Amino acid sequence: MFGTESSLSMFLNTLTPKFYVALTGTSSLISGLILIFEWWYFRKYGTSFIEQVSVSHLRPLLGGVDSSTPSNSNSSNGEADSNRQSVSECKVWRNPLNLFRGAEYNRYTWVTGREPLTYYDMNLSAQDHQTFFTCDSDHLRPADAIMQKAWRERNPQARISAAHEALELEESSKPLLSCSCATAYILLAEEEATTIMEAERLFKQALKAGDGCYRRSQQLQHHGTQYEAQHRRDTNVLVYIKRRLAMCSRKLGRTREAVKMMRDLMKEFPLLSMFNIHENLLESLLELQNYADVQAVLAKYDDISLPKSATICYTAALLKARAVSDKFSPEAASRRGLSTAEMNAVEAIHRAVEFNPHVPKYLLEMKSLILPPEHILKRGDSEAIAYAFFHLQHWKRVEGALNLLHCTWEGTFRMIPYPLEKGHLFYPYPICTETADRELLPMFHEVSVYPKKELPFFILFTAGLCSFTAMLALLTHQFPELMGVFAKAFLSTLFAPLNFIMEKVESILPSSLWHQLTRI
Repeated sequence: MFGTESSLSMFLNTLTPKFYVALTGTSSLISGLILIFEWWYFRKYGTSFIEQVSVSHLRPLLGGVDSSTPSNSNSSNGEADSNRQSVSECKVWRNPLNLFRGAEYNRYTWVTGREPLTYYDMNLSAQDHQTFFTCDSDHLRPADAIMQKAWRERNPQARISAAHEALELEESSKPLLSCSCATAYILLAEEEATTIMEAERLFKQALKAGDGCYRRSQQLQHHGTQYEAQHRRDTNVLVYIKRRLAMCSRKLGRTREAVKMMRDLMKEFPLLSMFNIHENLLESLLELQNYADVQAVLAKYDDISLPKSATICYTAALLKARAVSDKFSPEAASRRGLSTAEMNAVEAIHRAVEFNPHVPKYLLEMKSLILPPEHILKRGDSEAIAYAFFHLQHWKRVEGALNLLHCTWEGTFRMIPYPLEKGHLFYPYPICTETADRELLPMFHEVSVYPKKELPFFILFTAGLCSFTAMLALLTHQFPELMGVFAKAFLSTLFAPLNFIMEKVESILPSSLWHQLTRI
């Protein structure tokens, strides 16, 4: 026993200060590398790598998974239902105000050198185009077959070349009244045109071809499933062309003309709500400051049975804020209390913020805006960007509206005890928005996350360990003799309980038995 103590003390005395510097420096380096990796993994995936590995792999090995029981099966069914609900809540929608690729997105790329659209977003658009602009019988017509392949092509130049090829084929065979001509003009207007005026010219040519196809297929739609599919495709093409023409008019300053085109389109095709043309109409009416018509549109679409959007909720809040914002003062409101109109405006703002909590930071210019994506996730950061990109000017135009928003929007979160478990006016906030928004938004944009995630324990632990060992390494390098004495004293104190236990055991056991155990 005494030989062991003497050998330990001899070993400690032979350690030089350089050893302690190397030990603490190496520990600090290793913990720092772990900290950097954990931080990177948390920023990219929103969780701790060590925690994820421990939960996924170590917990089953340690018996953390209970055997299946009826109660567990019921809970698993409930979890499956909640997962299905979250997946349905995180459905990605087509942005009703999406920009033109050639005239707007590509111009941004030429100026900044950055790609505003992600591969995932463009892939969703390709799927939409195949759904809207193709049908099963396209392979029977050569030009339609070319356009069917064009919508599947990933290379933009190959798509544009295929559209020109389809147009040349139609010119050589018959007058330009085929639906393939309409879709070819759509593709060229979206991707080849470098100005809105050029895109409008191509869309007008597409309208001439698409309208003729629609009228012919309308007469033949009851002759079989093939004709019915063609008519459905021709309807989608015609609605898309007219909607984009209205958007061209809006961008070129002919707002009243755009409003008329949108109203006529909604009246002609009332059942095609998938394009959300009413959101285009709301934005145009706000530009005209025609607030009475905006209220009439909201009365129709802000219904409990219809899906909500940031445009619906925040436009309703803007109209109610407009009635009181010019005279609103937080100091006066705190003294006398809120009037009925002010209370209605604040409740409308709270409702809008609960639906999408990311919007206020963009409206208040606390975060910088980027070009909106072609697809949005309702209640997510992508929808907030798309809304604020077009509607920030309308909030600025209403005097005091942004001030009222600034004073009241954070009060929403006091009304929601825990966003992921319980909602107030809407369903609980979905937990999948961050992942979907990261796929939809470009890498150079910092995705807004709600609710804010706390740093995992292992990141805090490795940060503390790295700082502590780095401090020890620095102190050991600066004061080697003093830190050597401290290290020896620390190790002696650390081994003191073990030495005490060994002495007690030696005093109790016979010397012969203890001699045999030490030999073993």
